[in-house]
Amino acid sequence: MTSSKAPENNVFYRSQNWSYPKISHGKGIYLYDDQGREYIDGCSGSSVANIGHGNREVAEFTRQQMEKIAFTHLSRWTAEPIEKCAEMVAQWTPGDLNHVYFVSGGSESTEAAMKMARQYFVERGGAGVSKWKVISKWNSFHGNTLGAMSMSGISGRRNIYDPMLSNFPKIPQFYHYRNPWNCESPEASSIKAAEALEEEIIRQGSANISAFITEVVVGSACPGINPEPIYFRMVRDICDKYDILLIVDEVMSGYGRTGKKFAIDHYGIVPDILTVAKGMSCGYTPIGAAVANDEIFNTIMHKGSGSFVHGHTYAGNPLSCGIAAKVLEIIERENYVQNAEIQGQYLLDKMQKLYDYPIIGDIRGKGLMIGVELVKNQKTKAPFDKNKNANGKAMLNCFEEGLIIYPGGGAIDGARGDHFLLTPPINITRNEVDLFYDKLERGIAKTNQQLSRSS
Repeated sequence: MTSSKAPENNVFYRSQNWSYPKISHGKGIYLYDDQGREYIDGCSGSSVANIGHGNREVAEFTRQQMEKIAFTHLSRWTAEPIEKCAEMVAQWTPGDLNHVYFVSGGSESTEAAMKMARQYFVERGGAGVSKWKVISKWNSFHGNTLGAMSMSGISGRRNIYDPMLSNFPKIPQFYHYRNPWNCESPEASSIKAAEALEEEIIRQGSANISAFITEVVVGSACPGINPEPIYFRMVRDICDKYDILLIVDEVMSGYGRTGKKFAIDHYGIVPDILTVAKGMSCGYTPIGAAVANDEIFNTIMHKGSGSFVHGHTYAGNPLSCGIAAKVLEIIERENYVQNAEIQGQYLLDKMQKLYDYPIIGDIRGKGLMIGVELVKNQKTKAPFDKNKNANGKAMLNCFEEGLIIYPGGGAIDGARGDHFLLTPPINITRNEVDLFYDKLERGIAKTNQQLSRSS
C-alpha cells in the first residue's frame, strides 16, 4: 500500500484511514485491481460473493430480465420471478418456514423479523399485549439499522448510537474459548449459554418478550464460534415453554456457507422465523428476506388483519428476485453446498498447523465459515494491547500476499480482542484452497514475527 488515506473524491467511504485499491474486475475467487494485481477474495467481500465473481450465466440472465421488467411495487403487483424465488427459498428452508417476506438486505431482514414477531402477538392477543422485547446476545451482530442494532451485541458499533437504541436485554454468547462460566467442555458451555436464556426470560418476564434472536455460526462479531447440538435443542424447548418466538439469523451463514443449506440444519430444529440475505444472491443484487412459519403467517394474514404493517420500496423487486432464483439454481446444480462442506473441512484441517505460531489462540468454524482469534499468549489467552493493532497487521500482511481476510475485534469486552473471519467463495477448488492456505500462512508468519518483536 502506498498510502493510508482514502482517495480524494466524492465517495463517503467508511474510513478515511485506508487507501482503497480500485478493483477493475473479478473472476471466480479472484479480484483484480487497476494495477493488475490479483487477490484471492478470502472473505467473499463480507461473506456475500459465495459463487465468486464474474458469473456469465447470472450476467446474461440479468440482462434478459431487465429487458422484461426491472421494477414493480409489491403493494400492487406480483410477477413470475417474485413467486419463483419465494418458492425456491421455501424449498430450501427447513420445516414449515414457507412464507417469504422480501427485503433488500440483512439489516432489513432482521428488523422485519422483529416487527413480524411483535405483530404476531398483537394479532393473536390484541393491541394491549405487552410482548415486544427481543432478547439477543453479546458478541452478536444483526445489522446496522437502529432496530437491528438494538438487537446486536457488538459494543464498538453500538456505543455512539446507544441513546437512540431500544434497551433490549442481552445474554452471554456460546463462546466456549472465553466462556464466563469456566466450563471445560464445549457442551458444558453450550448448556450454560442456553440456561442463560431462560434466566433472562424469567428476569424480564415472559409476558414482555416477543422473541429470541441468535446466529448459528457467528460472523464478524466473534467469527466462527458455534455451539454443541444440545444448545439449540434447549433453546427451542425454552422458547416453546415461555411462548416466545425463535428467530435464527442466517444472513451470513445461510445458503451453503457452512456445508448445509442453512447452518441450523446442523442442529435439527426449526425456528419460527429465519432471516437471510448475502448468499441468497451472492452479491449479484441486493436482496434479503424474513421467512415465517405457517403459524405466524396464518395468524396475521388469515385469522387477523390480513396485512403486515411494514414495507420497503424494493421489497419483492422482480429483478432482484429473478437474480436470486438464478443464483440458487446454480448453487444446487453445481453442488456448491457439498463443496463447502468438503473444502471447509480440508481447510480447517490444514489450518491446525497454524497453532505452531504463538499468536494463534483459537481456530473454529463450520464449512467455509472459519474464525481465527489472535492472542499474546496461547496458554493464558491474554489478548494483545489494542495499540498493537494485531488484527490490522494480519489483514495487511495477508493483503500483501494477495489474500483478503475480514478483520475484527472487541470480542472479549467490547474493546479488547483481535480476530478475523475467513469465508472464501463456496465454489473454491481443492487447488485454490491450497493456494489460499499458503498465502494465509505467509501472512500469519509475518504477523507473528512483527508482534513478537513488539511484545
